[in-house]
Amino acid sequence: MVSTSSTTGAGDMYAGTDETTEGRVFTVTGQDWDSIAEGLADAGDADERVVVNMGPQHPSTHGVLRLILELEGETVTEARCGIGYLHTGIEKNMEFRSWTQGVTFCTRMDYLSPFYNEMTYVLGAERLLDIEDDIPEKAQVMRVLLMELNRISSHLVCIATGGMEIGALTVMTIGFRERELVLDLFELITGLRMNHAFIRPGGVAQDLPPGALDEIRDFIALMKKRLPEYAALCNANPIFKARLENVGHLDLAGCLALGLTGPVLRSTGYPWDLRKTQPYSGYEDYDFEVQTWDTSDSYGRFRIRLAEMWESLKIVEQAADRLARLEGAPVMVADKKIAWPSQLAVGSDGMGNSLDHIRHIMGESMEALIHHFKLVTEGFRVPPGQAYVPVESPRGELGAHVVSDGGTRPFRAHFRDPSFTNLQATSVMSEGGMVADVIVAIASIDPVMGGVDR
Repeated sequence: MVSTSSTTGAGDMYAGTDETTEGRVFTVTGQDWDSIAEGLADAGDADERVVVNMGPQHPSTHGVLRLILELEGETVTEARCGIGYLHTGIEKNMEFRSWTQGVTFCTRMDYLSPFYNEMTYVLGAERLLDIEDDIPEKAQVMRVLLMELNRISSHLVCIATGGMEIGALTVMTIGFRERELVLDLFELITGLRMNHAFIRPGGVAQDLPPGALDEIRDFIALMKKRLPEYAALCNANPIFKARLENVGHLDLAGCLALGLTGPVLRSTGYPWDLRKTQPYSGYEDYDFEVQTWDTSDSYGRFRIRLAEMWESLKIVEQAADRLARLEGAPVMVADKKIAWPSQLAVGSDGMGNSLDHIRHIMGESMEALIHHFKLVTEGFRVPPGQAYVPVESPRGELGAHVVSDGGTRPFRAHFRDPSFTNLQATSVMSEGGMVADVIVAIASIDPVMGGVDR
């Protein structure tokens, strides 16, 4: 149990005693059912309490999250997280692939916001390569465009699944309806609905296809009509507000103590957003506002995500206008030791490489073909060093700590995923509330277990 209340006696409010003003503290060491039951048996009121597993299941615990709840009637007296059910070893796998191939791995971690995983990793690699100032403007604008579209799609899933879990099925159906439109845009631009591996060291994989800007503008116009539906269904809905207001409460002191970021932190009124406080990719040149709320509860986090989708639409609109002025501009650095010799061109049948693309690589010289082969199979070398460049993902601060030993592969890559950090709030948000409120509290954190377990 984590408590934000002061402990008996002086010292660290999170350590140093087993008693708090909120009850006993259990040290979370990964123990399973038997040891939990034994620990409860020591309590005088053990006969009145029961320990239950909630999850891992979908819905309710957002996938493979296991919650261990101690209940007294319908009241939660203790809540703990059990994680690790989606462990993939992605960070270790990245050590055995080239720097460019690493993007293919990390995009699969937080699978609801893949572009952010790619972005923080690539920014770290570009800092080590010392090419941050060489990235073409069009590539930077395309990155911002894709990330903000991704923020909209991620928030739509959060609101849709959260609505489903409390019985608001219309919110769920329209949420996935709009998300499908965003995924259509991703497929148009990158060729894939998710796991794109599109943002790469030096720029992006491809230029925008013909007609993409028109599709983006049509999407913006449609979303401006659709987003008010969520406000009409939820904002002043007495049932919706009764389920979310004063549920999952966590104040600013608690957020700062636990390192929480994103909408959970901004729901306390603190306007911390890395796009404003530590700008990257030219975010300082876009007109948008950081959204906050002052209730520190699940309702405030819902309202923030709804408002952030409007702000993302503003950024997407500005990015589309800039891309219209950058017709034909490069999307990859000019350094041919980093950039592939030719941008991929798809064949007329929609599959495979076009003949022009193959002629460009193979028809110029044997040296060009050898260079292309080595660059694709072996990769480029990155100077020794380490870098950490965080980005503001839909869930908060997402950062990749990348380390190079001077070779063609990352020596180490470790991600600071906000879902992992924010899950620390589960206990303090849930304890003292009802079982049904646990579902709302978890939904307001919006954890993605692929990012937690990696």
